[in-house]
Amino acid sequence: MCGIVGLFLKDKSLEPKLGEMLTDMLITMSDRGPDSAGIAVYGTDRDGFAKLTVQADDPARFAGLDDALSQALGCDVTLRVKDTHAVIELPEDKLAPAREALKELRPEARVMSAGEVIEIYKEVGLPGDVAKRFDIPHLQGSHGIGHTRMATESAVTTLGAHPFSTGPDQCLVHNGSLSNHNSLRRKLAREGVTVETENDTEVAAAYLTWKMQQGHSLGEALESGLEDLDGFYTFVVGTKDGFGVLRDPIACKPAVMAETDQYVAFGSEYRALVNLPGIEDARVWEPEPATVYFWKH
Repeated sequence: MCGIVGLFLKDKSLEPKLGEMLTDMLITMSDRGPDSAGIAVYGTDRDGFAKLTVQADDPARFAGLDDALSQALGCDVTLRVKDTHAVIELPEDKLAPAREALKELRPEARVMSAGEVIEIYKEVGLPGDVAKRFDIPHLQGSHGIGHTRMATESAVTTLGAHPFSTGPDQCLVHNGSLSNHNSLRRKLAREGVTVETENDTEVAAAYLTWKMQQGHSLGEALESGLEDLDGFYTFVVGTKDGFGVLRDPIACKPAVMAETDQYVAFGSEYRALVNLPGIEDARVWEPEPATVYFWKH
């Protein structure tokens, strides 16, 4: 019984409030998942630059990392530390080399996300506590998704928390359980797609990444998932400029959506949406089973 929220902004004037609105939405879902929480925010990009969000149990390990990476990569690197996470900004063409360099320089650091605009913050704890640790209410952006977890399939750890990101500017949150994640994990491994945890949600995220690497759009990848993913699930997915929702054919997990001229919002329950601006005039509906919903900037 996890809680999911998502917010896709059409109105740019709301972008400075994205983190604040997402935090409020997720806190209302606290009782659906007391184990861990996380939020992915899609902010603005800098032309030619990318960023890595990394996590370390001991934030002291971030000391000097910017200088070490600058020397290893031969370029300027900036570092923003937020509690146990740090956002590394660097030239876009240095993103892959930076991931390799991190394995040598800080092998204990774990990559939460990589891309031009995405930042992911997640830790063990309730949404309110996690949001406070990372100052989530002050984050700005065009869209984002959040999750509060009640663990059923794997351990309660930072790595087991959602969102999961397995490709550039991609992430996924999930409420449900996949029954074929072990066989699918092996299939993905044969295709060269690495899954780091035992969590079934990361398998779903990696599956979508694999499909998009083959040239499929997010919507097409989600459609394929209806054939290849067994179990019960509600997915909310983010890409650099897109936002998608999919429920399994049985649709036993609760979900509600709302749309106005300003935004599209998702919540596991309607109470996650009640404080959004103009919600009283929104079109509100329950997403249909086995139906892909997708919006793009």
